[in-house]
Amino acid sequence: MINLETKVKIPFLWGKAIFKKSWWPQINLIVGPNGSGKTLLAEKIAEQFAKSCYKVKFIKADRKYDDQILILKNNEKIRGRIEKVLSSMFGKSIKFIEDIDQTMIPIVENKAWNVEYMLEDAECHGLKEIISLLISLYEAAPGDCLFIDEPELHLHPQFQTFFMNEIRKEVRNSSRRLFFLITHSPFFIDLRTSEDLTGVIVSHINKVPTTIDELSEEDDALFRRFLPRFNTYHKQFFFSDNQIFVEGYTDQQMFTYLLNYIENEYNAAGTGIIDVGGKDELGVFCKVCSLLGTNGRIITDLDSLFSGKLRDVFCQDERVIGWMAKQKEKQESFYKSIFTARELENEVTLERLILRLERYLNYMGQDFQKQAEKTELPEKLIPFMEKIKLLKKKYENAEAIDTYKTVLLQGVNNEEESLIKFLSPNVAKTIPLIKNLAAFILAAAESARVYILHRGCIEHYYSQTNLKYMPVSGKDKLFRNELDFIQTAHKKSVKKAYEELIILLNKASGKA
Repeated sequence: MINLETKVKIPFLWGKAIFKKSWWPQINLIVGPNGSGKTLLAEKIAEQFAKSCYKVKFIKADRKYDDQILILKNNEKIRGRIEKVLSSMFGKSIKFIEDIDQTMIPIVENKAWNVEYMLEDAECHGLKEIISLLISLYEAAPGDCLFIDEPELHLHPQFQTFFMNEIRKEVRNSSRRLFFLITHSPFFIDLRTSEDLTGVIVSHINKVPTTIDELSEEDDALFRRFLPRFNTYHKQFFFSDNQIFVEGYTDQQMFTYLLNYIENEYNAAGTGIIDVGGKDELGVFCKVCSLLGTNGRIITDLDSLFSGKLRDVFCQDERVIGWMAKQKEKQESFYKSIFTARELENEVTLERLILRLERYLNYMGQDFQKQAEKTELPEKLIPFMEKIKLLKKKYENAEAIDTYKTVLLQGVNNEEESLIKFLSPNVAKTIPLIKNLAAFILAAAESARVYILHRGCIEHYYSQTNLKYMPVSGKDKLFRNELDFIQTAHKKSVKKAYEELIILLNKASGKA
């Protein structure tokens, strides 16, 4: 890690804002959407490294291949290394012959067919590109600072990965080399340690680039655990502020189909739905997006309120804290209805509100079961009771389980009137409070671009089945039924059937 105070101003891109970074790992990645000024930023950084006595070489996207060939011709060591690579990967080698004007012409020998041909005339862009990149890489000396704009040009993903591995080899051989890659390719987002994350600079449209200079011990431990799970599909969010993360495969598929029905077609074009594989993973992505300033969006199940890393992350998010501060005076009477005067001596945080919601729900659940022992259940409340009994049987301490609390909240949302009539009078009074409190919590989460499915999970919004409570089994089959409907129904019918989900997607895909 190298310490170099760097400040960059580009007023026509970011206004008066200044990009600042102090600590630089050996491998740095400048990423972001087209038009965000990645190359300009890299050039400014290169200038500052040059002023600090680093030997800087900037390989532009419109690189001159002939200049690189001269290096290959004159440097036997580099030529030998590249010939070894080409031979092992392609079964080809390069040699030079003298032309009639005494210039040296590179010739490719294809060992498989024992034929030779001129590199410039017959070889594909990809092979030329990998040769050019390797020449730049192998020529770099300790203390050099190499910038490469769009290293992925003309390269198959396999060779992008190969070139990134070659960079890592060079880094291991010298702690004094620095590399900067300006890229649109997730295959170069090769994050193996939490320190690698500090080398990522994210450029944005009309906003100063963001980066992470330091990580707390807690964040460092979190990323060390989860970084190995980040695949190239997940890493799309480094290149766009408009990615939406969801828990699972069926969520990803369903929302991807429904993107075609949102109002703003330009938002849909720039939005990707990424399945991360669970709510704890959602918490990690939420944290990374928050630290890098990529404004990622999360759509998650209702049980995320009651446990998991995501809850911890959005409760501590600065946007949520700011939103809560603005609500303080407006919600004073509401806070007094759910907290005692002594409790209000301490700041009301989103975490405290969620804990209070859990207390109300468990209190209601206990009363519901007591009343059911004394009074016959109304027909509408039978499915609710059956789900509670099932969870009680499955878990020794069901009240502490997130699914149990979610079912209680679903019961309040689904059968509010029936519950008010059935519960004891004191507990029945808490039902409107529970609904208001839950709505307030969901609104607070939205301020951090975390959108919680208030019905439960996406299956509770399906049109071809009627599910009221969690957990849900056979999700793949249920999704297939919905997909058949979406693909055959009229557009108006689809919009009507999934109106709530489409409204939510409109919000989640918006730029604000």
